Amino acid sequence: MTTGKRALGFGMALALVVGNMIGSGVYLLPATLAPLGMNALAGWVVTIIGAMALAWVFARLSAKIPRAGGPYAYVEAAFGPGAGFAVAWSYWVSVWTGNAAIAVAAISALSSPLVFLRQPAMAAGAALALVWVLVLVNVRGVALAGRVQVVTAIAKLVPLALVMLLGAWFLLPAAHVAAVAPNAVPLSGGLIAQAAALTFWGFLGVEAATVPADKVIDPERTVPRATLLGTAFTGVIYFSIAATLLTFVPSQVLAQSPAPVADFLGRSFGPVAADAMALFAAVSAIGALNGFVLLQGEMPRAMARGKVFPAWFARETAQGTPARAHVFSGILLSMVMLMNYSGSTANLFAAVIEISLAAAMLAYFASALAALKLVRGEWSVAVAATIAAAYVAWMVWGLGWRADAWGLALLAAGVPIYWSMRGAGKPAR
Repeated sequence: MTTGKRALGFGMALALVVGNMIGSGVYLLPATLAPLGMNALAGWVVTIIGAMALAWVFARLSAKIPRAGGPYAYVEAAFGPGAGFAVAWSYWVSVWTGNAAIAVAAISALSSPLVFLRQPAMAAGAALALVWVLVLVNVRGVALAGRVQVVTAIAKLVPLALVMLLGAWFLLPAAHVAAVAPNAVPLSGGLIAQAAALTFWGFLGVEAATVPADKVIDPERTVPRATLLGTAFTGVIYFSIAATLLTFVPSQVLAQSPAPVADFLGRSFGPVAADAMALFAAVSAIGALNGFVLLQGEMPRAMARGKVFPAWFARETAQGTPARAHVFSGILLSMVMLMNYSGSTANLFAAVIEISLAAAMLAYFASALAALKLVRGEWSVAVAATIAAAYVAWMVWGLGWRADAWGLALLAAGVPIYWSMRGAGKPAR
């Protein structure tokens, strides 16, 4: 029996990767992408290629440097503490800002069967409660968080598997289901880039197993396997769902649907499927939130151990969890999330997802460069890292100047902390 820090086996690490990537996006993106027609599928293909390149980069780096912190550890080893801090800080910011959107999505999904959650005050209270339950789960121990991740990962795949099976059945002549023509939009580089920028939200978390590497059993083997298999599996799920809905649901209907997956299943199983799907969508978002709550506590702990963040964040409980880092990150997450329920800042929150993406881009780009420096002599790594770096640079361009400017501003906010730690010459206590 595994106790102490090394609590995450292959199954839990795989669930962390898959669970973090498959969240609310798979339920919402088909409607968003429907007006783009076949450009949407092309965007998924480009994103899956970019995500697999990133997965290979993280797999090889984690095998060579099986340290906690993931992107932070790799960039610090390649380019020094300054670059490492920049990556860790921006990644940490991207996690807790993105978690605000995931928490709201979970409660929004539950508001379909539980109508009282449509009231802003009730929704805000429920979202806060959800966040802090998951913070406490992660404070209690990484093994418990891992078990929650496995259960939610399995549960979230049930309706998605059903959609894929229905799509396969509809393709058979015996089903007598006619395919529909996708939205008549010609393929273009600009629209494919637009689709790819949206679909990459579904692959945030490709690095999930690398961050708590010191909590993983046999990380040199477990983390690379979980990263590669989890990313490939997620790519198959995403593309299959997108292709099925685009093939059998008219683009106009799909674009106007608030719950495309539920509507598709409802055509075969009746209106009860809508409420059932709402529950599954909530479970899916909760699983992703649980995984990212784990990361939002582990990253400041890794930074503190690297002496680029106050040592206060490195203090652990008897279960080996950074409780202080979890609580502090939870407070920041709660503040950002509550902004969504304030009428004066609702428009600002609409940009949180793009800001979270922009903040994460530095970690991905710098990790690709770190692979080129640290893993030499392997042509596959050189090719994957080059593809990954080019893809991320393309995503930065696709996000637009406003989101990128916010990402830079948030990065600049961490500079005083880095300089104060460097001036101290040792962790602040």
